Amino acid sequence: LFFLSLFFFFFKIASIFSFATCGGFKGKTEIQVTCPSSTDNKTVTATFGYPFRLNEASFQTPQGVNVCNVDWKRHVLIGDYSSSAQFYVTFAVFVFLYCIAALLLYIGYMNLYRDSRKLPMADFVVTLIATFLWLVSTSAWAKALTDIKIATGHNIVQELGPCNNGVTCHFGSVTSMGSLNVSVIFGFLNMILWGGNAWFVYKETSLHSPSNTSTSHSQGVVSPPSVM
Repeated sequence: LFFLSLFFFFFKIASIFSFATCGGFKGKTEIQVTCPSSTDNKTVTATFGYPFRLNEASFQTPQGVNVCNVDWKRHVLIGDYSSSAQFYVTFAVFVFLYCIAALLLYIGYMNLYRDSRKLPMADFVVTLIATFLWLVSTSAWAKALTDIKIATGHNIVQELGPCNNGVTCHFGSVTSMGSLNVSVIFGFLNMILWGGNAWFVYKETSLHSPSNTSTSHSQGVVSPPSVM
């Protein structure tokens, strides 16, 4: 069972996919603009990415093109989702580093781990905390991702000032957020792996060992010979 616990630790390296798919995202959203005195469509674009401070993502026009005499750089997307995104990515990075340290301990100092009462207990406590934090961070990030999709989708046309003052705007496109969906999936997957691994770590602690010890002692007791 100890090696099965080690097997689960290899799976927990999946945390790298969690922060890589979220922290490395770059995207953009485009709207088509038609000026009151023209029938030509122009494209304005807002680029965004991790840590998803959308309120700092201003719209840009093609270089050297004045679109409807509007200073589009003054207009930004709505929302700041950096806290949820950074919490999720930072936690995933710490988990990855912890997994590396734990693997080194398991492989290089297995006897020390088995003989110590504190190390397995500390590992068990960390595993429980990590399981809970995976749930919290992934849930927060999933909610933020939903809001990001709304803020960069069709609703931006209704929120832009120029689009409500004579300029005709139509939503163009937004970068696919499939990798961000994958990051959420990996977050919940890591939560399941950590939760499942908690049982195997628990079996290495003193909370579980005494029962095994007492059982083995009871089975190994030999009744003294009767005195004639």
